[in-house]
Amino acid sequence: MKVEFRECDFFDLWVWLEFTTVPSEMERQYVEEVFNSWFLLGKLGGFNAENLQVQDTGLDISYMEYDEELASNSFMALMHNSSEFEYEGVWGRCWFDMGTSDAIALDVLINALEQLNKDYVTIERLIMGGENADWPVPQSRKQQIFADVNNQDDDN
Repeated sequence: MKVEFRECDFFDLWVWLEFTTVPSEMERQYVEEVFNSWFLLGKLGGFNAENLQVQDTGLDISYMEYDEELASNSFMALMHNSSEFEYEGVWGRCWFDMGTSDAIALDVLINALEQLNKDYVTIERLIMGGENADWPVPQSRKQQIFADVNNQDDDN
């Protein structure tokens, strides 16, 4: 699986997958479960690089003292929103507002997709950010969400 980065905006990020063949229904379920799980962890603040106490300790974590104060005083790192996963031919895409999540979130997603590629679904390319010329993205999801909210306010 080749990993590419295009222009990335954490508040308006498209993630693209190019498959070898059109994915079957089962393969789509696997892919969507990875993205849904990843987003849920992000929504719960799991990708907070300011609080990596276990990782920073090293390999010997036996009897490690976890600093709850450090954990509770670290900056919140929460994902905000996502779209449904979409497919068109051998392409799949999903949009995310990663909010204040740290870049470690992208490493975790890449690692999970690497393993998914080895075991279940052949993924030719993973592209972070940008657009595909043959499958344009709608206006910014952020703009769309704000427009929807403003339209609801106008209706009241």
